Amino acid sequence: MPSAAKLQRWSVILGSVVAVLMIVNLYNVFVLVPTEKSMGIIQRIFYFHAPPLITSFVAFTVTFVYSILYLAKQRIWHDRIANCAAEVGVLLTTTGLLTGPIWARPVWNTWWSWDPRLTTTLVLWFIYIGYLMLRAYTGEEQRGARFAAVFAIVGFVDVPIVYLANRLWRTLHPQPVVFGGSGSGLEPTMRYAFIFSIVVFILLFVFFMVMRLRVERTRLEVDQLKREIAFS
Repeated sequence: MPSAAKLQRWSVILGSVVAVLMIVNLYNVFVLVPTEKSMGIIQRIFYFHAPPLITSFVAFTVTFVYSILYLAKQRIWHDRIANCAAEVGVLLTTTGLLTGPIWARPVWNTWWSWDPRLTTTLVLWFIYIGYLMLRAYTGEEQRGARFAAVFAIVGFVDVPIVYLANRLWRTLHPQPVVFGGSGSGLEPTMRYAFIFSIVVFILLFVFFMVMRLRVERTRLEVDQLKREIAFS
């Protein structure tokens, strides 16, 4: 378990790096990349729509892995990591769900469509909102952690469904723009900006994780002190 001092150092380092890279990311999006011909300037929101959703897959994968580890080893720190990752994942998914309609309104002429990818993403959001509610409101801590871990593992099934939605069904969303095969792809500068934005959001996820783990570390230390005082 990392110490509070170590988490503090990492939070300062990561926060500084993310701040600098986000400024570069903004420059890439609003200055460097060309304006898309058919959609115009509104297409630039793409760089703040897809990367958070892709990063949410990373977050929910962390929740999935650490939920399995918790069930296998019953270590409370594994449960805390899974919970923190789910919180950040929900935040990232919310960002994607909010930026999507802003992009969709001028392009699709509607704020929302029950498109397979949109629908499965909304389901994913509800799954992990449910996970967080289950984790928060189940009375006995170990029992709640076990139920939540099982729920997270089962709910993770929706992650590959969201990713593959535009391959499995007819959808308004385009095919993958980086590894989508023939007929897909971005102009080189756009591709660079897109990948750069993904990297920035992944680092932002790591930064948020470190910040949340600092809180959890402090909470565990306070709980330990309370137990020591109670038995003294």
